[in-house]
Amino acid sequence: MSTSISVVGTGYLGVTHAACMAELGHEVIAYDVDASKIDALAEGVLPFFEPELEGLVRRHTATGRLRFTTSVAEVAESADVHFICVGTPQQPDGLGADTSHVESAVLALLGHLTRPSLIVGKSTVPVGTADRLNRLVERWAPPGVSVEVAWNPEFLREGHAVRDTLAPERVVLGVSSQEAGKVLLLVYDAFVVDDIPLLVTDLPTAELTKSAANAFLATKITFANVMAELCEASGADVVTLADALGFDSRIGRSFLGAGIGFGGGCLPKDVRALAATAGELGVDTLATFLREVDAANTHRREAVVEAAVSQCGGTVTGTRIACLGAAFKPGTDDVRDSPALDVAARLQLRGADAVVYDPEANQNAAHACPTLRFVETVDEAVDGAELVLLLTEWPELVALDPCALRPRVRSPRVLDGRNALNPERWRAAGWWYRAPGRPNI
Repeated sequence: MSTSISVVGTGYLGVTHAACMAELGHEVIAYDVDASKIDALAEGVLPFFEPELEGLVRRHTATGRLRFTTSVAEVAESADVHFICVGTPQQPDGLGADTSHVESAVLALLGHLTRPSLIVGKSTVPVGTADRLNRLVERWAPPGVSVEVAWNPEFLREGHAVRDTLAPERVVLGVSSQEAGKVLLLVYDAFVVDDIPLLVTDLPTAELTKSAANAFLATKITFANVMAELCEASGADVVTLADALGFDSRIGRSFLGAGIGFGGGCLPKDVRALAATAGELGVDTLATFLREVDAANTHRREAVVEAAVSQCGGTVTGTRIACLGAAFKPGTDDVRDSPALDVAARLQLRGADAVVYDPEANQNAAHACPTLRFVETVDEAVDGAELVLLLTEWPELVALDPCALRPRVRSPRVLDGRNALNPERWRAAGWWYRAPGRPNI
């Protein structure tokens, strides 16, 4: 059943949600204060890279099912269900999430609503935010206009966001009334038909679901990385160890990859925000645990830098190092809190001539780290290199031919920061291969 929907905020989450809601058959209007961004989106031009999304936006702007605007009044007049998809960055003076953009978006809507409306948060927020917003609604909603806040957390993986929205593993609906639950079940009626799990729960549980999921995944990655250090100390192989653990149905193999650690705009921020919330609520054991996860993850970056220095004979001063990858993961141009970019920058600070190549993220990475040198091809990156680092496991980088690369480098040494290359293949081609948690042969 078609529903009139608005999406407030046209960042990564907002554009994805708007386009996918149109794909599900709803009439969607997306709002942002940035006029240049709105004009570009109306032409089907995205401000970021995400597979499949641009085609979806172009298709539904052409049909008129998806519109973009800078008028909050138009949004209020056009839709009954309003999804809040604005950013919740880390506070500049602390670890907690800054929810000021969420509050501003809700207050802006309240100033223009004239009919019963459901405001649905999708942004990742500290538990208790929805209750606080409902109190704002009680105070500022127009007289006689029924407005309620619900929460519907997102579970998007960058590089897979369209599939994760259109065919999710689960949908969580946090509501405080049966009526709000009915409205959201109508929005997601296609998922009911497809037998996708829809969990209707209270507001605090819905708010915690996303941050708890990310904290668990971050912990799993961190466990693999600290086990990699134990493997290095004992001569064991962390990849084989992870395979063995992964066969246990209680554990699973995903997110057990040892390497340079996790990054991006979600996992690090969400781990820190959940630790801050736990501390504020007096749950000190969880706060301490998550701070240790965060610290252990950050340590991996310096550990890989030290491995590179060791591989270069104790110093990287004046050493040309090819850094393959800048995005925090493949399938995106996002460099927020990217361990790949951080490792390259740390090597440069050690005096290395760090040359960076990424298939999609060069422009964003150059803006974030303007002192680094970026090139447009793998060949340019590796020419004359004394060490090659794989820092983002893009398929095209994992598939590189070590035989073809060897004549280009000054010294055939590779540090596989993601444990994604085939050691036997590279060693057979004459390369000295090293990776976190794997024995040196």
